[in-house]
Amino acid sequence: MMSLKEKTISGLLWSTIDSFANQGIQFIVGIILARLISPREFGLLGMISIFIAISQTFINSGFSSALIRKKDCTQADYSTVFYYNMVMGAVLYLLLFICARAISNFFSEPELKWLIRASGLNLILSSITLIQGTTLRKRVDFKLLTKIAVISSVLSGIIGIIMAVSGYGVWSLVGRTLAGSLFSSLLLWFWNRWYPSRVFSIKSFRELFGFGSKLLISGLIDTVYNNIYYLVIGKYFAANELGYYTRARTFSDLPSKNMNTVISRVTYPVLAQMQDDKTFLKSGYKRMIKNTMYLSFVLMTGLAVIAEPLVITLVGEAWRPSVIYLQLLCFPAMMYPLQALNLNMLNVQGRSDLFLKLEIIKKILVVPVIIFGIIWGIKIMILGMWINTIIAYFLNSFYSGRLINYPMSEQLADIVPAFLIASVMGAAVFLIGALLPVGSPATMLFILTLAGFVIVLAISEIFQPAAYADIKSIIKTKLITKHHGS
Repeated sequence: MMSLKEKTISGLLWSTIDSFANQGIQFIVGIILARLISPREFGLLGMISIFIAISQTFINSGFSSALIRKKDCTQADYSTVFYYNMVMGAVLYLLLFICARAISNFFSEPELKWLIRASGLNLILSSITLIQGTTLRKRVDFKLLTKIAVISSVLSGIIGIIMAVSGYGVWSLVGRTLAGSLFSSLLLWFWNRWYPSRVFSIKSFRELFGFGSKLLISGLIDTVYNNIYYLVIGKYFAANELGYYTRARTFSDLPSKNMNTVISRVTYPVLAQMQDDKTFLKSGYKRMIKNTMYLSFVLMTGLAVIAEPLVITLVGEAWRPSVIYLQLLCFPAMMYPLQALNLNMLNVQGRSDLFLKLEIIKKILVVPVIIFGIIWGIKIMILGMWINTIIAYFLNSFYSGRLINYPMSEQLADIVPAFLIASVMGAAVFLIGALLPVGSPATMLFILTLAGFVIVLAISEIFQPAAYADIKSIIKTKLITKHHGS
């Protein structure tokens, strides 16, 4: 039996591999598709993303978090949630099918009607596999999740590329998504070997929904927040502008959202096991925050300064308008993992009510940002995200810190060293880029990336911040373990 520390390290490692390998494959496939499909066609799919995302949130309904948090889950608990998911998935797909015409009329894009009806099939597939994934996450078995995700991404990516080369345009994106969900579903059922019993417990449903309902509402608010920009840009700007914004989000999300996913999936079950020992919980939490934000600050700052050669090299000159959007999105993106950690703490402590209240407050502040964006343009909208991100952090850290005696001032002191290292690196790489003679985008990308890596490594080795030393220790531990194991 692995200790909690070993489970955490192993979970973090495999979840990181899972997230970055899976998203890395999807990223590479996306780059290939971006050279075969126009920005407008990417924009069309972006228009319907909010409707699919909201439906997915209803299917989950916070039950996954509730099951992971509950220490003594029974077969009745899992089966009850499974049947709920199935019914909800079918109902939501039917609703989307009926509303598809109205949605297409809203955007004045007739093609959206069938795009929605086809993409909505994902709801059916995800509804029958949610419990499969939840049981694996509860066991911190991210090795199997990684295997499934990578295989699904590769196979669906191949299908998407073949369809794009064959001239299917936006339908290549739909086909890729559906194929990924189908392969993932089949593999989860084949390898996990969990099957529902013929039982639906009202008692279990009420207990789990009591905790999960607040997370459902919070999840809905957060989903609308994360996708409302696609809807607004799709409605008030040209489809190709939404395509540029979507591409920029894809680039910024690769490091930030994947890190966010890793942190949320692994730390939640691990912290849940520590919840009764406040001293142990705080110590582990501080360590997670230091390590996470060291990586987040460095990666997102680096991405901002290499944005132009990166975009031009990978997807071509046609996507140049995406560069400024990407640079502006990097700041709010670097704070996502920190917000995820603070919100996880609220859930671990059973404060889904407080989680909900904070989400409502934070998202109300989005309204003026959207209004300013409609009036003055997409860049102003993204700058508004910066302000919202800062406010959201202070709210999250204040309330989560009170629960475990980890005040905001102490948390800021823990992350400032990482921010300073990232800032020095960003400024140095920017100067190098400005002073170098203009070469090919690929050459500039290589030089600036290498320079950024060397600078961060040098500064970290000289000053030895706690996060850097800890990450090095974790890597060495895993390498030694692997060496001895072989």
